[in-house]
Amino acid sequence: MAIRAFSRSKIPILASIFLQSLTKGPIKEASILALKPKTPLEDLNVQNPISGFRLYHDGRPRGPLWKGKKLIGKEALFVILGLKRFKDDEEKLQKFIKSHVLRLLKMDMVAVLTELERQHETVLAVKIFEVIKKQDWHTPDVFLYKDLIIALARCKKMDEAMKLWESMRKENLFPDSQTYTEVIRGFLNDGSPADAMNIYEDMIKSPDPPEELPFRILLKGLLPHPLLRNKVKKDFEELFPEKHAYDPPEEIFGRL
Repeated sequence: MAIRAFSRSKIPILASIFLQSLTKGPIKEASILALKPKTPLEDLNVQNPISGFRLYHDGRPRGPLWKGKKLIGKEALFVILGLKRFKDDEEKLQKFIKSHVLRLLKMDMVAVLTELERQHETVLAVKIFEVIKKQDWHTPDVFLYKDLIIALARCKKMDEAMKLWESMRKENLFPDSQTYTEVIRGFLNDGSPADAMNIYEDMIKSPDPPEELPFRILLKGLLPHPLLRNKVKKDFEELFPEKHAYDPPEEIFGRL
């Protein structure tokens, strides 16, 4: 019965070969051994993926989280947790800064500043930035200013952002296009188009040529202010003659 069922299967060629081997005699031991895999199971590495799949998860985090944590040392992580713990108590916070923050190496101190900016702990980030500026190894760095100003602007703390802006300019450091864009966006979101225009005028006078994105942000944010928008649009068309400034329909904002 088994031979009859096998002969009716969808693989007639294999069935015929199997039947011929049965008629010739018993299956030899060598033929059975030939069916064994060439690589023994004990030699397989279970950590190597098979057909694109891992056999098990080893518990380590994957992706950017794991890479980001490796860039921050244990001392820096301890300081970040301590700063966040005492941020509502100024006296304890200052003691913690003197006892732990000042002991950090240069790279760890910068890592603390960067992580606080990423977590939007801008008040603590400003305090760490002031500590960094007092270190002997510190030299004026536009990128330290840039990251902190952008973090403050995104948190709508424009007064603190402008204090750093003025300090940066006193050190003869010029912001880049991204910094101009985020500060202009921050003032527009804060409902201060006049302050946004002041930053715009500073951008026009910058030694670096302006880029297109800050103009786009202003043209969109100044729709309720046609006089200011027309000035920006005129400058945009002169600097980027091949680009087109979009004007919304008149029934939405009237004639611009």
